Amino acid sequence: MIALLRAINVAGHNIVPMGDLRAMFEALGFSSVKTLLQTGNVYFSGKATEPQLEAALKKHTGVETDFILRADSEFDGIVAKNPFPGVAADEPGKLVVMFLKDAPKAAGVKRLEAAIKGRETVRPVGTQLYVHYPDGIGRSKLTIKLIEKHLDAKGTGRNWNTVLKIARLAET
Repeated sequence: MIALLRAINVAGHNIVPMGDLRAMFEALGFSSVKTLLQTGNVYFSGKATEPQLEAALKKHTGVETDFILRADSEFDGIVAKNPFPGVAADEPGKLVVMFLKDAPKAAGVKRLEAAIKGRETVRPVGTQLYVHYPDGIGRSKLTIKLIEKHLDAKGTGRNWNTVLKIARLAET
């Protein structure tokens, strides 16, 4: 399984050291626990639920945040179904995958597309939203907060390079 934490270790908020996160997963009885980067990407063996992990994180660290779970086998599909293969190949830093708790509804996607003020493009695929930021993420007005508001769904984003690293982690 892959656990993706939402909004940790960002600008000094919701600090969760990866060693503490690994220890929490191991204390819950999961095996093969590995973390990737400081943004809360955890590979582990075993079955878990998002509420179970959210409660455990609050108990162990005091941090309240959402977990989004994906089966490690799903990551091959997430990579293969990327609707922006050219961007992934040429400008992977300008492609973000939003992992959502629920699949976005068509009406929410239309609201989001109408709210986009720049050249960004979004494409939903299952419980992921692929976002192309042609002018870069740093200057964009298309924020996670705006995406969540219009889709009425919580999620967490990872750039394409990180998605590929997570996929490789899931293969080991």
